[in-house]
Amino acid sequence: MDPPRKQKVVIVGAGPVGSLAALYAAARGDNVEVYELRGDLRDPSTIPLNFTKSINLALSERGIVSLKQSHREGMIEKIVNDAIPMHGRMIHGRDNGKLWEAAQAYDVHGQAINSVDRSTLNNALLDELEKTPNVKLFFNHKLTGADFHANKAWFERRAPGDTPVPNSSNRVPEIEVDFDYLIGADGAHSASRYHMMKYSRVDYQQEYIDTLWCEFRIPPSDTGDFRISPNHLHIWPGKEFMFIALPSPDKSFTCTLFAPAAHYSLLESSPQKLLESFDTNFPGVSPQLIAPEDLQAQFQENPHLPLISIKSRPHHYDASVVIVGDAAHAILPFYGQGLNTGLEDIRVLFEILDQHSAYDSNASLRARQESRRAAFQAYTEQRTADAHAINDLSKQNYLEMRWGVKTPLYKIRKSVEEALDLYVPSMGWKTQYARVSFSTQRYSDVVKAVHRQGRILGLGLASAVVSSMAVIGVLMWRSPGRISPLSLIKTPLRLLSDVWTRVLSKGI
Repeated sequence: MDPPRKQKVVIVGAGPVGSLAALYAAARGDNVEVYELRGDLRDPSTIPLNFTKSINLALSERGIVSLKQSHREGMIEKIVNDAIPMHGRMIHGRDNGKLWEAAQAYDVHGQAINSVDRSTLNNALLDELEKTPNVKLFFNHKLTGADFHANKAWFERRAPGDTPVPNSSNRVPEIEVDFDYLIGADGAHSASRYHMMKYSRVDYQQEYIDTLWCEFRIPPSDTGDFRISPNHLHIWPGKEFMFIALPSPDKSFTCTLFAPAAHYSLLESSPQKLLESFDTNFPGVSPQLIAPEDLQAQFQENPHLPLISIKSRPHHYDASVVIVGDAAHAILPFYGQGLNTGLEDIRVLFEILDQHSAYDSNASLRARQESRRAAFQAYTEQRTADAHAINDLSKQNYLEMRWGVKTPLYKIRKSVEEALDLYVPSMGWKTQYARVSFSTQRYSDVVKAVHRQGRILGLGLASAVVSSMAVIGVLMWRSPGRISPLSLIKTPLRLLSDVWTRVLSKGI
């Protein structure tokens, strides 16, 4: 008997998520075709869709595990070797005219997230795909239509230098592509999702938060070294806005200003407003790290871009199409999980396909299609809960980054939870950040665990207060008139202060 025909998979989008999906599918024997709207992303002249260099990517445990499960050791080694580990935040400020900085470790066990250049990551993935015989890459191809009943898609080919010959409808000629299934990995403004929504009843929520971002660059020092610590994510927090800096392999820092649209309008009103705002809100950035004229030039030349948040459900239609990455869930960048969530989508998707025997080589194409239908449904049910959870966590983390990192309450809870993790590991206690960035625990389970820990901490503090008040009451009853109520209140408060001091210094 002839062996079963190989499946053909069409992937829309050749960014990191789409490229990883192609590697996973190719490793399972599929014939893979990848279609990308832009030119070859390895070509420096290719203009990104947002017309600027993308902010540096933060690669953490979820993304690394997903890359490793492609079993392309050389590719992974190249990506990791070019990454710069960041072991924590470095908070910057100024008090009484003096600049200060304070490090906050991400993890008591010394784990780090990695600053990765987007082009380094994407180029390594594309180079690997180009070496894979059952993968074909098509750049400058725009998805213009899809029939998810007939499993066909149509693309316009718009290669630079080509002179398309219009047809009678005055449109660029299209090519027709058939497939067994299609993976949409084409970003927040996904054409794949748009065409899928014609077939599937998709609940879709899109939100632009009142924050714009603009990219800046801190150059290397005159001696060619980093100007500030390369192993930290640097934050200049403000109540309404913040400025961050991530290290790059060329010893520069890629920086981003996040601020409300009204603040951008103020800064655009005059060059002096920009310099005054940075001096007031982000002390030590200019002129110390970025020359004033460079700061003004970068603010004027680099676009001021919006931030979009997208939730959708389902992430598939039938056995024909599934959407991943930003196409399914555009996540705000404040947890550094956009890339990691997208890469994890691919790991989870193919694990579920394997669990449902969608790659059983002995099964017929029809049987594999039925398995794939069940797998896509299971993927949607699992992944939408997690995608919505990290979307909400990322939005909440913006407040923490631009203000919470400076508050005593944040520092106390972080220190208590880290102390419990370090000294009583049997409790399984971890900070929310550690669960998100240094594990592959489902995001929805992270939310449940953090809420449970919060309740326990709250009950512990309440018990301490109640116990102290009970002791005060007993002592006053046994010694009426002899003991000052004020001194009794001060004593337990002093004891609680001592306990908190030990906790803060990790001395418990």
